[in-house]
Parts: sequence; C-alpha cells; structure tokens
Amino acid sequence: MAGYAEIADHFRQQIKRGDLAPGDRLPTLREVMETWSVSIATASRAYKALRAEGLTHASSGAGTVVARPGSPTIAARVQAHAATGRALDPDETSQIIEIGVVGADETVAARMDVEPGTPVHVRRRVVSRGGVPVHLSSSYYSADVIEAVPELTEPVSTGGSRELAAERLGSPQARVLEEVTSRLATDPEKTALGLSGESVIVTQIVRTVHLADGRIVEVAVRIVGGSTVLRWSTAL
Repeated sequence: MAGYAEIADHFRQQIKRGDLAPGDRLPTLREVMETWSVSIATASRAYKALRAEGLTHASSGAGTVVARPGSPTIAARVQAHAATGRALDPDETSQIIEIGVVGADETVAARMDVEPGTPVHVRRRVVSRGGVPVHLSSSYYSADVIEAVPELTEPVSTGGSRELAAERLGSPQARVLEEVTSRLATDPEKTALGLSGESVIVTQIVRTVHLADGRIVEVAVRIVGGSTVLRWSTAL
C-alpha cells in the first residue's frame, strides 16, 4: 500500500514535468483512494502536503487544481531587511491599529493547522504609500513564535516581523504560499482603507510563510482595495 509521501511525490513530479499545468484539476480524493488503495486520511495528507508546498490549491467547483507560480519577493524582503532593518518599500509606512489575541477563524486556522477558535496573536496594520492607505494587513502568529519574539506584542512596525521571527527561531524563510480571491469589503476594512460605497470589491491575499524546517512562522491576510490583475512571467 502506498504512503502519502509517495502519492504526493507522484503528483509533484507530474507538476514539475509539466504533465499537469497551472489550472489543471487533480483527481478527486475518492479517485486517489481507489487508484492507490489508500484511506481518505492518507489521500488527504498527500494533498495537504502539495498545498503546503504551494503546488496546488482548492478551487470552488473544480476541486484541487495546480497553482500558478507564487510571489518572487521573498528573497528581496530578506535582503532589504538584512541591509536596512526594514522590509517595506522606501515610500511605504506601516501603522499598527490592533495588537492582541483572537480566536483563529476558519481561514487562519486551516493554514496554521489548528482548530477554529484556537487563541492566536494578531498584529493588524495599515500600510500607506505616499500617505495614501494601500492595504490592510493582519498577521497571525502562534504562541511559540510570540515566545521567541515578544517584540511582536509591541505597537512598533518596520514591516519585517517575519524576518525577525525567522532569525529568532533559527530557520530561514523558505517559501510563501499565496491564495488570492476577491470579495466584498467589510465596514472596518472600508474605514481603514478610506473606501466608500455599498458594495465595494477588495482583493484578499492570504500568505502562509514556511520556514526551511517546515514550521509556519506567519499567516497574513492582506486586503487591497479593488480587484487585482495578476501576471506571471516564467523563464523557459
């Protein structure tokens, strides 16, 4: 009987070879169970491993599909923080508007692999460019990250919280999984970003930051006004 790692590697290699292209649908969990003669738990664990690597994501109505390439900015963030102590762009400022402990909602809990309602630490801030608010970001951390970096409970922001956390935890950032959706803004989001109107569309970007040792250092939810056009260029 195959293990979850073998199943995950099978699809991983298909994605890397291009046999499965971005947007292609993977077999359903039931099809994986039947093909590999495994339990639902094994099939789910294999697919969870692929999602954690940013290779796939869940798509409404299509099941599990191959993801498009993620953000290339992680190296630039690390380099900027190492050189200047800041990960923000030169013309950006960050204002902390909330720090505290909240119960993880379904979005955060699923990515931190905890039960919904589990206490997690949040840092909520508005990032402005040239004095104009451009996005509202909420960063969530587990208790062990806060224990290593108690500064995250203070209302000071350089935009380099996860770089500091990675340094304290002794493992570099390895990859960022980004999931992008559009939805209606909540009233607090409209207030923070200076948006007006009844049905205001915003783009939500959920970023799960993995360290090289496999730990998740941060789950961040960024809200940007308006719908976002995403483009990727891949060297062949």
